[in-house]
Amino acid sequence: MALLALGLMLCCLLFWSLKLLHAVWMRPKMMEKKLRKQGIHVLPYKLIYGNVKEMIKLASEARSKPMELTHDIAPRVDPFLQQLSMIHKKPFAAWYGMVPRVTIMDPKLIREILTRKFEFRKPEVSPTMKFFLKGLANIDGDKWVKHRKIINPAFHIEKLKGMLPSFMASCEEMIEKWDNMMDSSAKSCELDVFPEFQNLTGDIISRAAFSSNLEEGRLIFSLQRKQAQLLLQSLFNLNSLWSRFFPSKLNKRMMQIHEEVKTLLRGLIENREKAILSGNEHKDDLLNLLLKSNFNEIQQNKNVGMSRDDVIEECKLFYFAGHETTANLLAWTMIVLSMHQNWQEKARQEVLQHIGKNKPTFDELNKLKLVNLILLEVLRLYPPTSLVRSIQEETKLGEYSLPAGVSLQIPLYLIHRDPELWGQDATEFNPERFSEGISKASKDLQSPFFSFGWGPRTCIGQNFAMIEAKLALALILQHFSFELSPTYKHSPNVALTLQPQFGAQVIIHKI
Repeated sequence: MALLALGLMLCCLLFWSLKLLHAVWMRPKMMEKKLRKQGIHVLPYKLIYGNVKEMIKLASEARSKPMELTHDIAPRVDPFLQQLSMIHKKPFAAWYGMVPRVTIMDPKLIREILTRKFEFRKPEVSPTMKFFLKGLANIDGDKWVKHRKIINPAFHIEKLKGMLPSFMASCEEMIEKWDNMMDSSAKSCELDVFPEFQNLTGDIISRAAFSSNLEEGRLIFSLQRKQAQLLLQSLFNLNSLWSRFFPSKLNKRMMQIHEEVKTLLRGLIENREKAILSGNEHKDDLLNLLLKSNFNEIQQNKNVGMSRDDVIEECKLFYFAGHETTANLLAWTMIVLSMHQNWQEKARQEVLQHIGKNKPTFDELNKLKLVNLILLEVLRLYPPTSLVRSIQEETKLGEYSLPAGVSLQIPLYLIHRDPELWGQDATEFNPERFSEGISKASKDLQSPFFSFGWGPRTCIGQNFAMIEAKLALALILQHFSFELSPTYKHSPNVALTLQPQFGAQVIIHKI
C-alpha cells in the first residue's frame, strides 16, 4: 500500500510539474513561434516575467523627472513601447508575464478589432478592479448589448440639453471661486487647475446623475475617488502586489468602500424606483433616465433587464468615466492653450463673438467651432488611455491568425502621432487639421482618431463630455486669460488615464 501511495504521489507530482512546465514555458514558446511565422516581430520570451522588468525600469526612469515642453510625449508615457515602434512598423509583440501582447498600429486593423466586439474582448479585470468598476466599460457579449441598449436613452442629445443648467451651476461656482481668489489689488494668481477640474467634473456628474440628492452624490464621488487611489496602489505598487489576492489592509479598505458606495446607491435607487412607479418623479437626471429605460426593457422583454446590482455598477461607472476623462481633457487643454497663446486668444474671440459675457445656451455652444477643434486636437495629442483587447480562441485579424491567449494593444498616443497618418506636423498642435471634420483630419481615408473608441463601442458619454468641456472652457475664456506658471513641470503620466503627474499649474489673469 505504501508503495502504491508513493507511486500515486509521484504520478500527481509529475502531472502537475508537466502542467506547470507547459504553462510557464511550452505554451508561451509555441505562441511565440506561431506569431513569428506570420512576420510579427516577437521579443524573445523570458521565463514568467517576460519583458515586465524592462518596462518597469524604463518607465520609472522616464517618470523620475519632467520632460521638455513638447507634445512629443511618447518617450515619457511608455519608453519601452515607443522604442519598439521606432524599429517595427508591422505588428510587434512583447511579453506581459506569460502573455504575448501584440501592438497594433494599422488603423484598418484597429477598426476591425473595435467593430468585432464579440471576438476581441476587454481583458479580465483584476480582483481589486472588481471593487472599483464592473459596468459597461468592463463587460462583453450579450450582457454588454443589453446594458448599452438600456443606458443609451440617458445620453440622447435632447436629454443632455435638459442637463445644461446642472452643468452651468457647477461651472459658475468654480468661476466664482477663482474670482474670489483675487482681491482688488491682485488681478492674477497661481492655480493648479487639475484638482480644480476633478472637483468640477465630479460635482457636475453628481448633479447630472442625482439632481435631487446632491449631497449623497458628492459623498459617493468622494468615496469613488478614494477607491481609485487605492486601486492604483494595488496595480502599480510592487509592495501591494499580493494584496490583490490575499487579505490586507488595502483590499479590506477597498471592500469597505465598495460596500459603503453600494449601500448609498441602493438607497437612492430604491427611493427613485418607488417615486417612478408611483408617478411622483419628474426629474430627468441620469439615474431617472436609466431606471425608466430599464423598466421599459423589463416590461417589453419579460423581465430581461438590468438587476439592481447592475444598475449600481453602472452608476459607479458614471462617476469614473463622467469625471476622470473630462477633468484630464480640461487640464491638458489649459496647459496646451497656455503653451499656444495665439490659439487661446482665437478661442476667446470666438466665445465673445457668439456668447459675449452671457451664459451660453446649448445652441450657442454648438456655434463654438474653433473651441471644438481645439478640444479634438488636445484629445489627439493627449488621449485618455490606450486600448487593450484579449482573444479566447484562435482568431483571424486581417492577414494574421492570432492564437488563443494573445492580447492586443492599441497605443493611441503613438497612433495619434504617426507622421505617416497625420503628416510631418503630427507632434505639433494644429486644431485646423480637424476643420473639415474628423474623417478628413489625416492622410488615412478614415481618420485614425480613436480617443472615443470606434464603431459599436464608441464611448456612450462622448456628447456629455464634449458639452461639459465646451461649457467650462467657454466660461473660463470669458473671465480669465492664463499662462503656464514657472512651477509647472511637463509630466504626462498614465495612472489609469493620462494625467499631468506633477499637476497643472497656471497663472490666471482676470479679464
